[in-house]
Amino acid sequence: MGFTRAELESYRDATIPDLMPDRPRLVFVGINPGLWTAATGTPFAHPGNRFYPALVAAGVLPRLPAFSEPLSEADRAMILDAGIGITSLVRRATARADELTRDELRAGAERVTADAARWRPRVIAVVGVTAYRQGFDRPRAKAGRQSEQIGGVETWVVPNPSGLNAHDTVATLAEAYAAPARAAGVLP
Repeated sequence: MGFTRAELESYRDATIPDLMPDRPRLVFVGINPGLWTAATGTPFAHPGNRFYPALVAAGVLPRLPAFSEPLSEADRAMILDAGIGITSLVRRATARADELTRDELRAGAERVTADAARWRPRVIAVVGVTAYRQGFDRPRAKAGRQSEQIGGVETWVVPNPSGLNAHDTVATLAEAYAAPARAAGVLP
């Protein structure tokens, strides 16, 4: 599935629903939907995004979903049955995360905090240290397990899987994503 630039632009400011099981064990909090994600309705959908390849390499998912298009029911079930939830800090789609304002990130952090208290997963993993620092007002935060919790839930910060984050590989992302997955009981 491919899109023209104009087709993708038509999805600017669109939103997608959370991908959330009834009882999540691990919730990944992305920064915001990209235009490709908004077009397909699938979180982390851009073909260059390494989120799903890293989850497979970590052993969190048994196989790659067809993530550059709308999720099939089988792929949706595979993710949800693993106890994985996916949401976004900011709901509106943009071409790049740097188009978001600090106010949007902070408002999103407040919403995610309330959602975490309601969902009650074992672990929240915020994808992207800069968004975590700005949204949750933690300017010195580093990747890894955080001393502060979000909504009473153990919190981790993991690297952004975007192709724009060139210094991480699928292997280093898999290692980073495996740690909160183990803490959440998704991995042994």
